[in-house]
Amino acid sequence: LAKYPEIKALMGPDPHLKWIVSGMVFVQFLACYLVKDLSWKWVFFWAYAFGGCINHSLTLAIHDISHNVAFGNKQAKWNRWFAVFANLPIGIPYSASFKKYHIDHHRYLGGDTLDVDIPTDFEGWFFCTPLRKLLWLFLQPLFYSLRPLYVNPKAITQMEISNALVQFSVDLIIHYLWGLKPIIYLIAGTILCMGLHPISGHFIAEHYMFLKGYETYSYYGPLNWLTFNVGYHMEHHDFPSIPGCKLPMVKKIAAEYYDNLPHHQSWIRVLWAFVFDDTIGPYSRVKRLCKRAKES
Repeated sequence: LAKYPEIKALMGPDPHLKWIVSGMVFVQFLACYLVKDLSWKWVFFWAYAFGGCINHSLTLAIHDISHNVAFGNKQAKWNRWFAVFANLPIGIPYSASFKKYHIDHHRYLGGDTLDVDIPTDFEGWFFCTPLRKLLWLFLQPLFYSLRPLYVNPKAITQMEISNALVQFSVDLIIHYLWGLKPIIYLIAGTILCMGLHPISGHFIAEHYMFLKGYETYSYYGPLNWLTFNVGYHMEHHDFPSIPGCKLPMVKKIAAEYYDNLPHHQSWIRVLWAFVFDDTIGPYSRVKRLCKRAKES
């Protein structure tokens, strides 16, 4: 920032995010209507090939919204409730709990028991062969959602209760209108596409140590178009208040700081390496002792 103060101008809300996310939510509601009479095999096919991609993208929109980039820092409550709206096609309440833990991921990156992105010792010990690592990728949504409850349990917040009430109410309305298949379409898409799916490569690409001494990596491939530029992860951790749409500009302005860092060009290649490279696995994360800061 001292050398490139113009980066400060990139901080602030993304005026287009709320419209893009709203369009994605309504597309999924339309899809719920369209799948209600399909056979089960086509419900699961479209859940994986289409709906799940949108749902995974919505989880990454929620990631951006958790940094208040939908309406700005002065409208924090608007951001929280808009995240609940973005959560609706995902099928299960997610946004409020994500916000609660994601703050620690930035504040205590790699912190033992504080950064719940880090796999447990059991995960590192057991999922150590190609077949087991493949299974771990498939089950990743399960570990991602349950690990925080084991590693760093926190009190349930009022926002989490509201998130759950709104989510399950909408699920019940969809079920009442169109039956069970749309609900399965939404939830199966979420689980499948956060598991063994090309977009899920970002989970591994972001902080798994492919090269010793480097614990955070960016990805500059085409899937950034579907994921709100979550691939620009070095840039995001440097400037979490800059929305994803402007992170490429950070790299362009301060190219000398990013161009020579190791980075990924393919999330599929990342997944392949994770499964078949014996030197990479759930243990391939930097873990450090961090002293918890006083909560304000």
